[in-house]
Amino acid sequence: MHTFRTNVGLPSAAEPCGGWESPTVLLRGHTTGHLLSGLSIAHANTGDEAYAAKARRIVASLAECQAASPAAGYGPGYLSAFPEQVFDQLEAGGKPWAPYYTIHKIMAGLLDCHQLIGSAQALNVLRAMAAWAERRTAALPYATMQSVLKVEFGGMNDVLARLHQVTGDPAPLRTARRFDHEEVFGPLAAGRDELAGRHANTEIPKIVGAVHEYEATGDERYLRLAEYFWHTVVRDHSYVIGGNSDQEFFGPPGEIVSRLSEDTCENCNSYNMLKLGRQLFLHDPGTAAYMDHYEWTLLNQMLGEQDPDSAHGYVTYYTGLWAGSQRQPKGGLGAAPGSYSSDYDNFSCDHGTALETQTKFADTVYAHTRDALYVNLFIPSEVRWDERGVTLRQETRYPDAETVRLTVVRGGGRFALRVRIPGWLSGRAAIRVNGRTTDTGARPGRYAVLERHWRTGDTVELTLPMELVRRPAPDNPRVQAVTYGPVVLAGAYGEVESPTIPALDPASVRKVRGEQLEFTAVAEGAAVPLLPFHRVHHQRYNVYFAVPPRLRPPREVARFTLDGDGADATGTFPAATLAGGAQWTPDGVRLDGVDGHVALPPGLITGLTELTVSAWVRIDTLTNSARVFDLGFHKSTYFFLTPRTGSGRARAALKISGMDGEDVIDAPGPLPQGRWTHVAVTLAGGRVGRTGGGRGALYVDGAEAGRNDALVMSPLLLGATTRNHLGRSQNATHPYLHGAVRDFRVLNRALSPAEIGALARP
Repeated sequence: MHTFRTNVGLPSAAEPCGGWESPTVLLRGHTTGHLLSGLSIAHANTGDEAYAAKARRIVASLAECQAASPAAGYGPGYLSAFPEQVFDQLEAGGKPWAPYYTIHKIMAGLLDCHQLIGSAQALNVLRAMAAWAERRTAALPYATMQSVLKVEFGGMNDVLARLHQVTGDPAPLRTARRFDHEEVFGPLAAGRDELAGRHANTEIPKIVGAVHEYEATGDERYLRLAEYFWHTVVRDHSYVIGGNSDQEFFGPPGEIVSRLSEDTCENCNSYNMLKLGRQLFLHDPGTAAYMDHYEWTLLNQMLGEQDPDSAHGYVTYYTGLWAGSQRQPKGGLGAAPGSYSSDYDNFSCDHGTALETQTKFADTVYAHTRDALYVNLFIPSEVRWDERGVTLRQETRYPDAETVRLTVVRGGGRFALRVRIPGWLSGRAAIRVNGRTTDTGARPGRYAVLERHWRTGDTVELTLPMELVRRPAPDNPRVQAVTYGPVVLAGAYGEVESPTIPALDPASVRKVRGEQLEFTAVAEGAAVPLLPFHRVHHQRYNVYFAVPPRLRPPREVARFTLDGDGADATGTFPAATLAGGAQWTPDGVRLDGVDGHVALPPGLITGLTELTVSAWVRIDTLTNSARVFDLGFHKSTYFFLTPRTGSGRARAALKISGMDGEDVIDAPGPLPQGRWTHVAVTLAGGRVGRTGGGRGALYVDGAEAGRNDALVMSPLLLGATTRNHLGRSQNATHPYLHGAVRDFRVLNRALSPAEIGALARP
């Protein structure tokens, strides 16, 4: 409360917190809202009055600060840990760090405190804050308000719509709808995925709010755009553990392995995606996909965010998925020695959401309608359905075991028990009621419906057969994650670093006997334990593995002669197209050095453990970092050849996002200028079952010009590259090639020097 009190001139002898709660950081105050929510949820789940008492003390202190706001020069109802003048900057077109984001957290905590603890004072403080927001936003023209919404505002529409639902007051709903960010809502409502480049956790809370606005208004547009967003993010933007974002931003659809790093899957994103999935489930309870994703993300990301060895439950910010990542503190924030965060100097948004996540494991296990009880999650628990006088107990060791036992321990009556049959199940679930097999006909991804007159002592036994599954990444089918039932398995590597994604021998995976899930496998030629990812702490790990394909006969994968059209002479791929100022000529494609380039079809080098790329090129103007070819996804995942680097040498290079540095093959000088030159790059694999240790060579006019016999990565890791160009770089700051190109080829093996020499003959 220190910064709240000092902000309105009240005395405080407390020592200020650090991290993003520091008195010098504008986001200060947000954690207080999360703390109120966490205390309220903990009280609701346990009945422990100590949690409620702490929450009430915080609310009383907030009320004192709010009452002092007018004397400090702020508007009536204003409550925050920073001056109200920040909103003047925001409305004038400035970009202060997310003031409405913090306001939302405080308001959401107050609402939870009212709903779950019954605090009338929390509701009074909240209504005064809502009235302040109404006055502040009502004065803004629509265009100005939409400009304000370009700065992260959390879920202001969410908490205001919910306040309307609780009180019936139309004013909060009117205010909530001013926070409808049309730049985001418009494309989603039209069924367009324009998420690439957007800060993920800026957008997700807005969509959670849209569902509550649908509930408050009945406007189907809100529900439809929320459904589209959820399905799009889960299907096209999520990693295998259920989380999303790399370095906090969405990428283009399907780019997963090409966007690995130690900063994938911010935990706040998943905290909010679970909120969204929960709300959508309540409007479509027959669709198990919402709870499938909820369970999957809960088990494989959120359960692992907390350090199990820390006395105070320290948590991570990201869940990194690059090879050799480990759970660690966020850069720039302090942490207790050997852990992921700390008590007072590590506050961040993920520190705040974790205060709630660790209290919400009972949330959403069950749901009910008037005549049906839903079993959504398989967690040992007991639920009291007070309206029907029924208590149901769930006993299970899931996901370490395949069986779940449900027992009616009190009451009875006729109702439907609806039990989720997970979508990950490849076979049939076995259901026994009071020991007798029952066939509900429920398929994976549906709810089994058991409707009968239930009595005390009735039991349901559910068996969900689990098996190993390899899940290919959408942008590289040869890079896969291994799962068992609902659990993602990770290679536990101790202190061993992985310079790149390791190769896995799928036939080597074996289950280890024991009470807890554990497997062993061979990766990069060495034995490695495979453990449920959420149990891997204080060591390096690998979640994604390369699975090399079977050897195929040598062949030309693609050949674009570029002698008047862009056809692939092998007939395998669509035609190449010209872009910008590129022009067809009798002897190839002329490139103007301004924006002209050749766009090649995607997927040219998919699944290749070795390859040769060759082309004829004429360099009319030598410029550093121009490209003969560049096959990749973006400026961190690529395979290119440049005529000259800043060091004055031609260079071939390849890299995958997350890798330190790049593999390079340098020539002693630049490519020749003013004449047609044949260039070729060969990449050969290392030892069988390895992704590293390969060899690369660069040839100019049939002669070897450069060599690297210790490649870190294999071309197999590049995947189904979508941005394949001649004459253009993945990096938009690099110049275009000025010259011409023709006869571009890709082969599925590393040609010999003699074979390269034959290609280089005019």
